[in-house]
Amino acid sequence: MNFINILLIICYFLSIFLYYLKMPVTITFFMACLGIIPLAGLMGKATEELAKKRGPVIGGLLNATFGNATELIIAFVALREGYYEVVKASITGSIIGNLLLVLGVSIFAGGLKYKTQKFNKAAVSNSSTLMTIALIGLLVPAVFSHVTKFTEGSVVVEDLSLCVAVLLLIVYFAGLVFSLHTHKSLFSPVSENCGGDTCEEEHCKPAWSTGKSMTVLLVSTVLVVFASEILVKSIEGVMHQLHLSQLFVGVIIIAIIGNAAEHGMAVIMAIKNKTDLAISIVTNSSTQIALFVAPVLVLAGFFIGKHMSLLFNPFEVLAVGLSIVIATMIASDGESNWFEGVLLLAVYLILAVGFYFLK
Repeated sequence: MNFINILLIICYFLSIFLYYLKMPVTITFFMACLGIIPLAGLMGKATEELAKKRGPVIGGLLNATFGNATELIIAFVALREGYYEVVKASITGSIIGNLLLVLGVSIFAGGLKYKTQKFNKAAVSNSSTLMTIALIGLLVPAVFSHVTKFTEGSVVVEDLSLCVAVLLLIVYFAGLVFSLHTHKSLFSPVSENCGGDTCEEEHCKPAWSTGKSMTVLLVSTVLVVFASEILVKSIEGVMHQLHLSQLFVGVIIIAIIGNAAEHGMAVIMAIKNKTDLAISIVTNSSTQIALFVAPVLVLAGFFIGKHMSLLFNPFEVLAVGLSIVIATMIASDGESNWFEGVLLLAVYLILAVGFYFLK
């Protein structure tokens, strides 16, 4: 472990110390953010080791699952505290962050080293379809509210959201069966990734056992939980001191920190020319957020008496739709270059500016 990671781990424990001493919330908040970074690195390393044994599809799924566990925990704590707008914004931010920011940085970083990188088009096509279904799940409550004049908090909107949430969960699990069981051959890697037991190259051989990798993933996730609690508890003070809206904090700050694990891992894999794993991490994370995390939060809110609907801000729905369209257009040919990464980052920054000024 290098000196920088040691400093960041110190930041992690310092954030806990500052929180219980009730020190300035802004300092505590950003200390917690920094403390998550080395934990994300450990999660990324463990996932890479698992991917060497299980292949890029399952490796990407594992990375997205453990990365989104952090996002789910942060969102649930915020939901419990009544920060509904922050929860919805973090969902929006996670989707556009993965499709634009993470994918953009990954493609750009990989493109600087390799003129053209190739990946499996079938995986991208499947994820694009799933994300479009998720977009429909967001559009229906928004259009329904506009047509019927039922707003957030009404029983009709809550019931509609519960029904849509259940259907989205069914689609998500059906997608897992499709990609991991009945049609898994369609998702075989085309780039220079580790393909599991058939790979004989030295860099493809796992250095960690499966048990060690899973242990590191679990312990890192648990430690991130504590930092997530501090992040949420500090939101109110950060918004007040920095004059930021709940929407901006959720879409930009919480979303980036909550998905730090897969953010860094996707970029690292792209630089190593393991493009299938990088794309798998991004697409799995996006679909999990839209089809699993969001519906689970709606159902969880129902059971704990904190009713949250799928009625999102129109600008959030627009941002998600545009992100899906541009990401699909760029990735549909199964090839990428650094300029396409720049285009994705440009769209992300344009949307980020819009969210900043949207109060």
